[in-house]
Amino acid sequence: MTRNELAEKLNVSLRTLSNWEKEKPELVKLINIGLSLDKQIEETENHLKHLKSLKEDLEEIKFKLN
Repeated sequence: MTRNELAEKLNVSLRTLSNWEKEKPELVKLINIGLSLDKQIEETENHLKHLKSLKEDLEEIKFKLN
């Protein structure tokens, strides 16, 4: 994610983001960690949906075999 995209996502100006990077680097680090976690959660949810779909398909196949 670019700095412009990050500033937009946080609804702050690029100048504010730059100030945070200089004066509050821990804050920017925490924000980036949080965004990474959001992405990991989204990926995990997508994997879970896929697994549920596979389970439903398997149950349908088992039903047809009986």
